[in-house]
Amino acid sequence: MCGINGFISNKNIDRSLALNKLEAMNNRIIHRGPDEDGFFVDDCDNRTVAFAMRRLSIIDLSTGKQPIFSDDKQKVIVFNGEIYNYLELKKTLVNDGVTFTTTSDTEVILKLYEKYGVEAFKMLDGMFAFSILDKTINKVFITRDFFGEKPLYYKYDEAGLQWCSELKSLLKVITGKPQISVEGLNLFLQLTYIPAPFTIYEGIKKLEANHFIEYDLESKKMNIEKIHFIENVSKIKKQDISFEEAKNEIRKLVSESIASRSISDVPIGTFLSGGVDSSIVTVSLAKSLSQPVNTFSIGFDKKVFDETEKSRVVAELIKSNHHEFIIGEKDFEQDLDPILKNFDEPFADSSALPSYYVAHKTKGYVTVALTGDGGDEVFGGYNKYRIGGMNRKYTSLMPEYMHKSSLALLNKVLAQKEDKRGLKFQIKKTLNSIDYNGNFFYNIIKLGFNDNQIKAALLPHYKVADSLSYYKEKLPVARNLTEFREVDRMISLEGDMLVKVDRTSMLTSLESRAPFLNKKIWDFTNTLPEEYLIKGNDKKRILKKAFENDFPTNFLEKSKQGFGVPVGDWLKTVLKNELLSYIDKKFVQDQQIFEFSVINTLVSNHLNNIEDNTFAVWTYYCFQKWFCNTHLEIS
Repeated sequence: MCGINGFISNKNIDRSLALNKLEAMNNRIIHRGPDEDGFFVDDCDNRTVAFAMRRLSIIDLSTGKQPIFSDDKQKVIVFNGEIYNYLELKKTLVNDGVTFTTTSDTEVILKLYEKYGVEAFKMLDGMFAFSILDKTINKVFITRDFFGEKPLYYKYDEAGLQWCSELKSLLKVITGKPQISVEGLNLFLQLTYIPAPFTIYEGIKKLEANHFIEYDLESKKMNIEKIHFIENVSKIKKQDISFEEAKNEIRKLVSESIASRSISDVPIGTFLSGGVDSSIVTVSLAKSLSQPVNTFSIGFDKKVFDETEKSRVVAELIKSNHHEFIIGEKDFEQDLDPILKNFDEPFADSSALPSYYVAHKTKGYVTVALTGDGGDEVFGGYNKYRIGGMNRKYTSLMPEYMHKSSLALLNKVLAQKEDKRGLKFQIKKTLNSIDYNGNFFYNIIKLGFNDNQIKAALLPHYKVADSLSYYKEKLPVARNLTEFREVDRMISLEGDMLVKVDRTSMLTSLESRAPFLNKKIWDFTNTLPEEYLIKGNDKKRILKKAFENDFPTNFLEKSKQGFGVPVGDWLKTVLKNELLSYIDKKFVQDQQIFEFSVINTLVSNHLNNIEDNTFAVWTYYCFQKWFCNTHLEIS
């Protein structure tokens, strides 16, 4: 686990200048790899190729130093991540006569590439971003894993290519101040995050998950290709398999994945929220260890958001070394700035706050933590999936004109004055997401500004017709569970969940691993009848059935709300003065992004308990935090 940086200059630059640039990029991500660094510069044929990395030592502590070279020194790699099947791949290579000088997974990637070329990338089970220079064909390859667990930013222009694990590295070395991206801004305000390939800046992109860059050093041209072919999910054939057979296979696949992700030369533990996913990961890991597993939970002093009691049940069941931490407004106020600033882009998923705290506390005991992340996307655990089926029924019974004519009245009836995410909130969100053209799921994943709010709030030069059009071109409509999950894989998982986990854990120099994010499991669940995943109100049905005998009766049926954070309250208390500064008329008008009167009303109504606008106001607040603390600092 580490972070990588690199650049290709289409003209020779002085070696010392190249190293200085790499060091400047590396210094911005020391938190990702505090143990050591590595550099490589190659200058010939009127160009310079430069790689760098920071390393957090997890596997092969003594001989895994990077960069790693091929035996003939014609190929070199820097790598960020973990390859979970590297021992299996290495065994196959050794049987074919390949020799190794280290015990690292990094060398396995390079040797695999030497034998199979870019086809090697699809053989890797893991989370990764890596760069390979192959001087024999004069090309550089830069890859990102199937789900996008590890980040990769890049900037490509006539001068060459620059790339990095975190945007802050690029912002340190680029010339000039980048312009705010219209697409990135709209995506953020509606989603509360910015998925690949977009960023908040024009000219800087994220490499999409399951893709690799091929840069030809002779032609100076860049191509982007997929690693794995992704079949149109609408055409995926469902297996003729019994529920019992499928359940047994799920238990086998999940157990194997947990075992592969528990390989480590340093102490390991789990994030234990008490929900289905983290509980299954924790109990399965505990069964494979000879000593008690370390488990870690975060709770809140506001009891309606606190669910630590569920985690205690699991901790007691397996007799773990359980560590529980409670956070409140004072903790939050103290740490909010560095947490949000570390994302480099505006990011308004409030669950990033407890994610940081659990990572920060966990790092005091272990260096690797297994998580339940991805379980909802893989096995159908979100209410929005179940509600998607309701949309089909609703639109078949309720004429569109009647729905539209009654919506304004229903919104008034369902309006709330406080941040309460109960039944009324869910009904209002659902009704406003109803769509008669297959766009329901694209609507319901909009967690920030709704369509009317964003149209009114942005000045004309920042408005777009449809912020999600790029993704709708890939999957025009989403009408069933398989398609809902694919939208989440493309947008929400890569852009939100995995960003949150990567940045908050790496900020504390902790490696997080997600056993449910395994392509074998994803592919298998895609072929199952949808009722195996969700049947009525029973979500993640097959996963719970596969592991129910490991828990007390009905434990896995207990509901859990997730990492809810009372930011609606905090905006009215500890954050109020700062929020008010962001609706100062001169500040807003000088910024030339938002319509002052609209923003002023939105925020004021929330602060004065006229209407709860928690999600839109928090999204606006996080944008302004980024604008003032990151964007304005760029020279």
